[in-house]
Amino acid sequence: MSRNDEALARAWREFLPRILPFSDVATADFPLRRILRLSLFQVSVGMAMVLLQGTLNRVMVVELSVPASLVGLMLALPLVFAPLRALIGHRSDYHHSAFGLRRIPYIWLGSMLQFGGFAMMPFALLLLADVNNQFNVIGQAGAALAFLLVGAGLHTTQTAGLALATDLCPPEKRPRVVALLYVTLLAAWGLSSLLFGFLLTNFTNELLIRVIQGVAVATIILNVIALWKQESVDPQRAANPVARPPFWETWRNFTRGGRASRLLVVVALGTAAFTMQDILLEPYGGQILGLSVSQTTALNAIWAAGSLLAFMLAARVLGRGGEPYRVAALGALVGILAFAAVILSAPLDSPGLYRLGAGLIGFGGGLFLVATLTAAMALAQGGFSGLALGAWGAVQATAMGLAFAAGGIIRDSVMRMANAGVFGENVWPALGYDVVYGLEILMLIATLVVILPLALRPGDASTKPGTKIGLDHMP
Repeated sequence: MSRNDEALARAWREFLPRILPFSDVATADFPLRRILRLSLFQVSVGMAMVLLQGTLNRVMVVELSVPASLVGLMLALPLVFAPLRALIGHRSDYHHSAFGLRRIPYIWLGSMLQFGGFAMMPFALLLLADVNNQFNVIGQAGAALAFLLVGAGLHTTQTAGLALATDLCPPEKRPRVVALLYVTLLAAWGLSSLLFGFLLTNFTNELLIRVIQGVAVATIILNVIALWKQESVDPQRAANPVARPPFWETWRNFTRGGRASRLLVVVALGTAAFTMQDILLEPYGGQILGLSVSQTTALNAIWAAGSLLAFMLAARVLGRGGEPYRVAALGALVGILAFAAVILSAPLDSPGLYRLGAGLIGFGGGLFLVATLTAAMALAQGGFSGLALGAWGAVQATAMGLAFAAGGIIRDSVMRMANAGVFGENVWPALGYDVVYGLEILMLIATLVVILPLALRPGDASTKPGTKIGLDHMP
């Protein structure tokens, strides 16, 4: 081979990882085909999240005429199990089974919970929407149980799946492998939103039943393919199980004020601010801007694109030594602009501005999420690794659940007052929505106030140049 050929081959080897960022994640024991097969559990999780947080909230509010406050409570139910993700991961670390398996039993359990929830969900929703039916209360109970089962299933599946991916790859590959899984989740989120929007273009109750039950079947198929022969049978582990260590004393030491408590306040405020609109954004497009189900469902793809771009930008900035608190503050600023754009889209009658706002919500929320996660990683010292990230996840999930419920309740309460004449005649139709969006702007401003001392004195929260930011650190 000539020198020119050698130089060309070397240049190509250096260029290839740049255009294929996950081309170097595979190892001899964990090839790329196996990684991609394992990533299918993220596809099932992405489908479930789009159906719950995207398609169903618009269908329930607009097509089925379910009160937004009840929709908010229903969509908050899956998040009840989110704070338990750290406990699920901890228990899977020390799970004792006859074959020495740790992660696969939890992935299978989560898959069955998801399937059961989706199997009963469409019929419960139709009964819930029929307020004149004497069995309407059964529909409410059935819908609540269905959402609870799906929530428990997807959180269990995702936690154990990410832990399994971490087990199967060497430490130096973990950030990129789990980043690939996260990209798979976002891709599944975007493609599922487009698919559901296409299938529900001409909405009927029968079509809704078919879509939800199709997701139930797809969940089982995808997750069985994902977990098949991924974890080896370990007779030694089965015969000699490791006892789970206590952690309550460590938790008490970690929660003694300081930077950790301020960071958790920031996470709570910012997460609630970005989440309160989740069940309102699509109904807003349908009721105020007159968009169809397929057009509003496509917002999930726009949101996912913004989140993916934010993840890439944050990883690049933080990997070069950026300050995570300042990146989180930038995300909050972007969120303020995003909600302002959504508010202005109605008086300007601009669906384009509405879509831009949705994309900026995803971008700002993505920056905030990755930056606060990185800040939590910096606090994970002195034996607080799992505890710090578990606290981050618990606070985030709790704030999301409360924000889901609060968004619908506030919107319904304002509109009820408007219909009673409290605000006079000729009330702006989007008033209930705008009050929620305005409140989110105020919460983001409060987030900036709380995070300002951390941003001015970042301390040890900054990352070292070359640090890999990956979701293997996610609780």
